[in-house]
Amino acid sequence: MEIKDKELHRIALTCIIYKNGKYLITRRSLSKKAHPGRWTVPGGGLNVDDYINRPAFHNQWYNSVTDGLRREVKEEVGLKIGKPEFLVDLTFIRPDGVPVLVLSYFAKYISGTVKLDDDTIDAKWITTKELKKYDLIEGIDKEIKDVENILRKRK
Repeated sequence: MEIKDKELHRIALTCIIYKNGKYLITRRSLSKKAHPGRWTVPGGGLNVDDYINRPAFHNQWYNSVTDGLRREVKEEVGLKIGKPEFLVDLTFIRPDGVPVLVLSYFAKYISGTVKLDDDTIDAKWITTKELKKYDLIEGIDKEIKDVENILRKRK
């Protein structure tokens, strides 16, 4: 596989949302380029509209990633989340040859009722014991378990 511009990546943001010992997972549309029909966590792509029309500080924008993540969660599942905390980053190359950088966060559920967008066909609040019941994108189960361990240590 040839990558034309080796510095250009699609930036995807994901969020493991937690409440009362459960985690929200979503099922991707069957028409998605990467991982169609698989279970994951809410998120989506960062784009310049997440910051370009906001006030800048010396031609740079702060909090573009976390603001983009909040927008994606609101659009994809209709929820308001608390302050996102960074979990992990990963990269992969989509089947169409586009390199993707994923920044994975976790955040507490604040409010809202799950309402799915057109790119999401199902959603469930599950415990870590239920992870094996779902065809999750590789690594999502580990990320959710990692968040559970972080939260457990804070108690």
